Amino acid sequence: MRHRTLGPRQVSAIGLGLMPLSIEGRPDGKRALATVHAALDSGVTLLDTADSYHLPGAGPGHNELLAGRALAAYGGDTDGLLVATKGGRGRPADGSWTVNGDPRHLKKAAEASLRRLGVEAIGLYQLHKPDPAIPFEESVGALRDLLDAGTIRLAGISNTDVDQIRAAHRILGDGLVSVQNRYSPAVRDSEAELRLCAQLGLAFLPWSPLGGISRSSLDGPSQVEGEARPSAFHAVAAERGVSPQQVALAWLLARSPSVIPIPGASRPGTIRDSAAAADLELSTQDLARLNDAAVPARPGG
Repeated sequence: MRHRTLGPRQVSAIGLGLMPLSIEGRPDGKRALATVHAALDSGVTLLDTADSYHLPGAGPGHNELLAGRALAAYGGDTDGLLVATKGGRGRPADGSWTVNGDPRHLKKAAEASLRRLGVEAIGLYQLHKPDPAIPFEESVGALRDLLDAGTIRLAGISNTDVDQIRAAHRILGDGLVSVQNRYSPAVRDSEAELRLCAQLGLAFLPWSPLGGISRSSLDGPSQVEGEARPSAFHAVAAERGVSPQQVALAWLLARSPSVIPIPGASRPGTIRDSAAAADLELSTQDLARLNDAAVPARPGG
């Protein structure tokens, strides 16, 4: 497994997003633990969770408790592991995603996440999404307070734009180490944010990194608006004898040294396949084909 820089840490070039293990369609507990353990066995050292990853209407923390159980039951070395969690969102019974960026809520949420994870300090704590009802600087200020108190060791932000990244960087300084935005072959609206992360020395963690390549056909461009044209990803995969998912993750890694994808998985075989993308070298010709196949970024993005 190759590694990349996340603040003062070196983590695996491919992480694991734990969300599928706790929301609708989640696997049973045995398979969920096996999935996390397969990731660790494959060299993955970055696990991404959140207090809001649970079934609609359930109490917060199912995913964090699962992460804690998986690590406690793992027989291997976890010294280099970084567990990242997030606060500021909720899941009421209707299945929607709410936002709460009130500093008081974020501090209480971080303390609760700390207890569920069973650690002395949260390795990486991320503001899950800006709250339009709360000044962004106040929400980020809560992260500053959590850093100063030692509740969290590193801070990140998610679902943010260029101006918000700059504002967070002013407030948090070296404490800000990452930005987690949606980015994939199908969604490239965060090109400007990705470039800024590279300039500021921040890790860029694409969530839902495999969007747009689920189609297995090789019969040409997708007819669905907003989806990537999958033919090149599948064609390169067939030529290399690997999965289209590996090709997509390798393409993401080639976009910038700042990129650390965090694909989700609910089966051990899935994360083993994704982890192998860290060692997949794409040629210049491959990358040119894939860049043409990916949905272009919007103007100014």
